[in-house]
Amino acid sequence: MAERIGIGDRDVFLVVDLQNDFCPGGQLAVPRGDEVVPLVNRLAAAFKHVILTQDWHPPGHLSFASSHADKKPYDTIQAPYGTQELWPDHCVQGTPGAELRRDLKAAHAELVLRKGYHREIDSYSAFYENDRKTHTGLAGYLRERGFTRVFIAGLAFDFCVRFSGEDARREGFEPIVIEDACRGIDVGGSMAKARRVLAEFNVACVPANAVARR
Repeated sequence: MAERIGIGDRDVFLVVDLQNDFCPGGQLAVPRGDEVVPLVNRLAAAFKHVILTQDWHPPGHLSFASSHADKKPYDTIQAPYGTQELWPDHCVQGTPGAELRRDLKAAHAELVLRKGYHREIDSYSAFYENDRKTHTGLAGYLRERGFTRVFIAGLAFDFCVRFSGEDARREGFEPIVIEDACRGIDVGGSMAKARRVLAEFNVACVPANAVARR
């Protein structure tokens, strides 16, 4: 059994993109993505502080394959900021697919952070847009609130969870990914790459049963 990690009032639980479009039946469904909801709910109840992220794209977003002639989902393009994966249209502002899961129980969440709303820049991380320069404001929020550890769960492990974990480390926080409360897409070996990168950034990946209130 994994070593127990006691959580306290200065820890925060970051729930990444538990939205309809990322679950079975959605426009960019993460396989078995809905399975994490009961576990996320149980974890959220143990944390005093919870933050939710929400992908929030305008129509015609740069990351949509439909925005590029002769491109299909999971192709890549060279954006001004580097290589960008192309996705099916998903989490379009104001659509049912962009809504948070109705069975997500985190009414005490103190912040819902929307990301990906700049038409010409995608956003995986909860901390930065994909140009690695445009801040979401989350780092400043966490610092002003005095949080030091960020526990992360949600969708998808190999994109938004991974980038949020490494950026939390870059910003001086201690990130801990609760891996069984995540699911991945696995595009071109992205799951293996995510695990490798998180290890390089010294981001712990632990099971949910290792996390408990002090």
